[in-house]
Amino acid sequence: MLHSPARYQHVDRLLDRPGPATDAAFQAGASVKHFLRTQCKILVIGAGGLGCEILANLALSGFHHIHIIDMDTIDVSNLNRQFLFREADVGRPKAEVAAEFVRRRVPGVDITPYHGKIQDKDEQYYMQFNLVICGLDSVEARRWINATLVNMVDEEDPESLKPLIDGGTEGFKGQARVILPTVTSCYECSLDMLSRQTTYPICTIANTPRLPEHCIEWASVLEWPRLFPDTKLDNDNPDHIQWLYDQAAARADSFGITGVTWGLTQGVVKNIIPAIASTNAIVAAACVLEAFKIATTAAPFLNNYMMVTGNDSVYTYTFEHEKRPDCPVCGGESRTMSFKQHDTVQDLIDRLGEMPDLQLTRPSLAIQGRPLYFQAPKQIEEATRPNLGKRIAEVCTEGDEVTVTDARLPFTLGVVVKFDG
Repeated sequence: MLHSPARYQHVDRLLDRPGPATDAAFQAGASVKHFLRTQCKILVIGAGGLGCEILANLALSGFHHIHIIDMDTIDVSNLNRQFLFREADVGRPKAEVAAEFVRRRVPGVDITPYHGKIQDKDEQYYMQFNLVICGLDSVEARRWINATLVNMVDEEDPESLKPLIDGGTEGFKGQARVILPTVTSCYECSLDMLSRQTTYPICTIANTPRLPEHCIEWASVLEWPRLFPDTKLDNDNPDHIQWLYDQAAARADSFGITGVTWGLTQGVVKNIIPAIASTNAIVAAACVLEAFKIATTAAPFLNNYMMVTGNDSVYTYTFEHEKRPDCPVCGGESRTMSFKQHDTVQDLIDRLGEMPDLQLTRPSLAIQGRPLYFQAPKQIEEATRPNLGKRIAEVCTEGDEVTVTDARLPFTLGVVVKFDG
């Protein structure tokens, strides 16, 4: 069944004639509507609170060729805000259910779902899209897709530049931004703007827990590595979360602490902040509006960052986030770090962990292709551990480049060593 011609009358009013703010390249009439509804192909990453809103808005705005990627399945806790899902859908893949729902409600829209990780797809897959919209709750996934789209750009092929529209929410706060890979600031350029994850002192969670969060941190930070040293904790694995919940609940009971729940366990481990449906709606609408403006040139698109907060009242602020010259993704250069002659390899690791623009958790180091200190596997960690106490001047000379890798780093970072005394 094809859509009714009247369905997009509200969109046609914007596309049938130019307006006072219309881009000079805008061609009103049939051609732009034809491109929007038959040629433009858009990818949505994430089918959660933001993704559901984004999908519905895209379909009702005239986009007809949409792909959706999400690795999660539907949980009962999703139903209060992710309106494309029903109780009967619990346990099914989010991407598939969302696609089915929108197809039923907006006939004529072609939505292709994929249940899996964005890392499963290669550059050729991402090259087919005109636009990419992210509605993710994962910093790691955002960093990966940002780095992938930046690396795809070929100066001799304009079609290789894929605009990235990123939306994010945190309670009553949210943001929408437009990233033109290699042209504007990228996601990596703004990592220092992110809220730092709440951490608890090891001595507290190990000896004197007072909060349910302390018990959960004890289970994930201390007990899991002790009992499963060769198995990485998977925050998206329900069995792993269940194990943490059982351990944390038992510890909380022994200390007379209440409040440990399965949901809180998942929230602490994944650093989840409760979502507000109205914030999702505002940010999703902003993201789809920018996609519409880019696809049709009916109006200038955002340059390049919009923030919204609803804590006391609804307030928005738009500004141009500047490209960072030393950005390891779009800057394209290694980073120079200065050290004293007595600084050790451990000092280097500590400084890397303190850099808010990198957000590293467990960095590993190599020099000239040889391990300097690796966090894993266990055998290599034990073999390279003695290097932590060595002075940097013992293991390299000025001008040498140390290669840094990390589970949260979607690329390899080069650190050029410099000594200043």
